[in-house]
Amino acid sequence: MRFVQLTLCALVPLAALSAAASAQDDRYPGPSGITTGSVPVQTQSDRWSGQPGASGHPLMQPDAILAAVADFKNCLERMWPAAQRRGVSRESFNRFTAGLEPDVKIMDFVDAQPEFTKAFWDYLDLLVTDERIARGREILAQNAPAFARAETAYGVDRHIIAAIWGVETKYGAVAGERPVIRSTATLACVGRRQAYFKDEFLAALEILHRGDIRPEQLKGSWAGAFGATQFMPTAFKRYAVDFDGDGRRDVVGTPADVIASTANHLKMAGWAPGQTWGYEVALPQNFNFMLADASRRLTLTEWAHLGVARPGGQAFPRPGERAYLFLPAGARGPSFLMLDNFRAIMKYNPAEAYALAIGHLADRLRGGGPIAQPWPRDEHVLTRDERLELQQHLARHGFDVGEPSGRLGNKTRIAVRDFQARSGLVPDGFATAAILERLRGR
Repeated sequence: MRFVQLTLCALVPLAALSAAASAQDDRYPGPSGITTGSVPVQTQSDRWSGQPGASGHPLMQPDAILAAVADFKNCLERMWPAAQRRGVSRESFNRFTAGLEPDVKIMDFVDAQPEFTKAFWDYLDLLVTDERIARGREILAQNAPAFARAETAYGVDRHIIAAIWGVETKYGAVAGERPVIRSTATLACVGRRQAYFKDEFLAALEILHRGDIRPEQLKGSWAGAFGATQFMPTAFKRYAVDFDGDGRRDVVGTPADVIASTANHLKMAGWAPGQTWGYEVALPQNFNFMLADASRRLTLTEWAHLGVARPGGQAFPRPGERAYLFLPAGARGPSFLMLDNFRAIMKYNPAEAYALAIGHLADRLRGGGPIAQPWPRDEHVLTRDERLELQQHLARHGFDVGEPSGRLGNKTRIAVRDFQARSGLVPDGFATAAILERLRGR
């Protein structure tokens, strides 16, 4: 609405962004943010390194960055007409931009973001903890009336909302300290994402002009995500709700507004009331792993006929619902049937590991147990360079991975699966060191 301790250099909303998530998905600032603030990231200094961005983009070269910094005041003034068209007064514009200086350190974060190396299991270990579960249950109890009202108004499960709150900012404890107006102004004038962040900067001005959030409260991640559940300014404009009726949409300090705004975002993302996000399942022997494809959606009854069952033998409550099979760690790891609401969570933050962490934490908050099937923790997690090399080998052999980037999404998973099938291996789509070695030998 989003971004484990990686090689990242910032407090990311969406964040936790997720490292593992990372490992399986290409994500960038979505409606709410860039990473999740609940995952701390180490920084070497508060000063820009002076190094070019890893993307190689012309606007991420030191000379271009320095030139943009020198032009920062002019860049801000060039955005005044657009701010005026949005109803921002000249007085407000001057007030909130006066003395504004670029936060050039952010340039070290922009291209560092894709460098995720955590496995799914490490990501879940970090975010779904006993502490976070206990605190989440306290939050649910303390705000029970607001959660109940939001469930009625928006149809979104309160445990999912609480889980997002917990993953994004550890229930408000880690939400970021950078002034949003400065971060978005910097990114609107410097670096390779200026068009995207110009809109975010103008939206931040609108928020301040309207008075929804006080200037001293409007702080967040380096990318501008703020509040308990990490809204980017444009997402705030679309989804934030004044649920307590005080005339302000406060997603920073008013729990009722936080809860309802997050619920509204998920509702608009297509949340199906009364449904869950998905189920952990066990697969039968000799299962056809070619069925594990996000484009292949079967009813739960059809999956059951194929021998797919929930651990412990529980029945599927609504057998007519459609789901796809997801194997985040291949045949040796847990298996999940993902319903439409899993996709709704991914519209909040488009990373599979993030959405899985949200769903699992929500289940734990309502009293569910840990994931039953163990993760293959002995697997070597491929580095970004190794993932890039794997994609390049697959492309050389005629498999469609899109543009090799070192980020493994659904196309790469399908390409790995098809390579495995052609090689007589279990086609589970899991990119492992063994697969890379086999490709190197071809």
